Amino acid sequence: MMDRLLGLLRVRLLRGVNLAVRDVRSSDPYVILRMGKQKLKSRVIKRNVNPEWNEDLTLSVEDPFIPVKLEVYDKDRFSADDPMGNAEFDIQPFVEAVKMNVEGVPNGTIIKKLMPNRTNCLAEESPIYVSDGKVVQDIVLRLRQVESGEVELRLEWASKWAGCARSGIGRRNGPVDFTPGAVEAIAESFGEWLIEELRREDESGPAEVRVSMGRDPRISGPRLSTAVFSGLTRARCKAFDMGLATTPACFMSTVLAPFQYDGSIMMTASHLPYTRNGLKFFTRRGGLRSSEMEEICDRAARKYATKKMGFGGNGSAPVRPIIVNAGNGSPAAFFSLGRLRQSARDTGGSSPEPDVHVPQTTSARTTRRTRHRPCPSRVRRHLRCRPHLGVVFDTRRRPQSESSMAEGNPINGDRLIALMSAIVLREEPGSTVVTDARTSAALTEFIVGRGGRHCLYRVGYRNVIDKGIRLNEDGIETGLMMETSGHGALKENYFLDDGAYMVVKIIIEMVGSLIKELKDPVESVELRMNILTQPEEAKAKGAETVETLRKYIEDGKLQGWALDTCGDCWVSEGCLVDSNDSPFAVDAHMYRAKVSDEVKGEYGWIHIRQSVHNPNIALNMQSSLSGGCQTIARILHEKLLLPSGLHQILDISQIEKYARSGRL
Repeated sequence: MMDRLLGLLRVRLLRGVNLAVRDVRSSDPYVILRMGKQKLKSRVIKRNVNPEWNEDLTLSVEDPFIPVKLEVYDKDRFSADDPMGNAEFDIQPFVEAVKMNVEGVPNGTIIKKLMPNRTNCLAEESPIYVSDGKVVQDIVLRLRQVESGEVELRLEWASKWAGCARSGIGRRNGPVDFTPGAVEAIAESFGEWLIEELRREDESGPAEVRVSMGRDPRISGPRLSTAVFSGLTRARCKAFDMGLATTPACFMSTVLAPFQYDGSIMMTASHLPYTRNGLKFFTRRGGLRSSEMEEICDRAARKYATKKMGFGGNGSAPVRPIIVNAGNGSPAAFFSLGRLRQSARDTGGSSPEPDVHVPQTTSARTTRRTRHRPCPSRVRRHLRCRPHLGVVFDTRRRPQSESSMAEGNPINGDRLIALMSAIVLREEPGSTVVTDARTSAALTEFIVGRGGRHCLYRVGYRNVIDKGIRLNEDGIETGLMMETSGHGALKENYFLDDGAYMVVKIIIEMVGSLIKELKDPVESVELRMNILTQPEEAKAKGAETVETLRKYIEDGKLQGWALDTCGDCWVSEGCLVDSNDSPFAVDAHMYRAKVSDEVKGEYGWIHIRQSVHNPNIALNMQSSLSGGCQTIARILHEKLLLPSGLHQILDISQIEKYARSGRL
């Protein structure tokens, strides 16, 4: 079905002007976009008839002759939402302009102008023009069937690069779309973007732009590395091969003498199957933001399309071994046998050789205490050494650490965050810890009990790290940013997602009694619902599902459920809506809600999110009572999924089974 997909249309919803009043003196407007079967909804702006949304809504385009319909509504809590007008616009002229090769065309060059007339909803002429090497269209729509109101939009063409670099076996199999040609286009686009960024800082620019590249040992790495070097050369960058390297090493090569490269690329797909691969980009200020990555991918898509289609411690304790399992992370051999031997520790029983065919861990779909466990056979082998601490790691991701290895009890998820929080708060009293919104109330209690502050934020390690950077910029001391998946960063280490750095701090502590006061939740469950639509519609349907939960909670249809908020900053509505003056872009829709009833009081929470990588909806639940997660799942099934009709577009079999039996 993806063969019919022309691309992704990014509609930048800018603002509304002189919208109709539907409440006493104002309105609470939001916008719905429809294109065929797709439906997207903006956030609600409270009490404003001249709202500023500045929000991106992305539609999948198969047929450019299908118009985009726009509807404006006033949000009401206790009655049906009031209509505030509608309009529609054609995208076919814009799609035709996108096909043109605009490389080298000056900024501001107008390709075409569309004029308002009786057959369209344009309030003024709509130019299609070139901006920063991309085709853009500005649109002002006059709303129909209403006394007044206009809506301003901007259209851009978006592209996404998948990451299957090799055919696989069974479920791992899929179309190979991360090809040398695609990689070369992406690397060339990064090189061009980097040169432009350096010239913005200094008009004369550097005499030469130097870019390093490292990779993990995946079997597709050597072949794709050649494509990276070719793309960088085409962009007139000087490329340096680091060979097998860690992701932190790639970043550090941009800031440490004598290297100090202008940029760096790490080829890795972290914990994903061996058939996958990907690229991660760095400059001296850190990893690229999502908006910068989108710019590079947009540029690369045009290059690729043009080429393919023809258009445009104190030492007092006895020392036991420290076990290190490389998984498929190349750095473990260096780290365990190099750094640990420098520390005069015995690393016998380690497995430093990377395995190019498997991800680092076997991921358990659900468990009452943890989300990830290392390979059981390897754990048993390492336990014979009776170590105090075991580490399974991929240094780009946070290491998954285990204490009391004689029993093999893992420290990850909330426990790993608690351990790092205890270390950071002892060094930086009063600091804020940022996590994703899937952490427990017990973790908040643990952090606050040590004098810290806990900020819950969106799922996605880049979201969590960026939030910490923003808080520090705003004068809120934030020393640790960490996601329950294991990804995390420290302010003292350039805000870098660096597992090796963190594991050194943990080894120094050797765990001890830092987290003995952390209470485990009685139950913790993760469930998934696959989206049953066509692939190109999955993102829109995922967003619709998440927003339906929010609406049901706000409308009081789920009694005892309330959108969560910590109240420490400008994040509200489930700890996930950023109302800062310059909010981060939303990469996936998600909310967290507290669950209570009149008898039990507050007994748990549920977090719903749209997967960034796959066409499914993830549900995380925790409860302080036995059977609480089953109760939450039953309410979700009976009060939301069935009456809302979401069961028609989602595979809810996991929820049905768990709600019925309390088991998977």
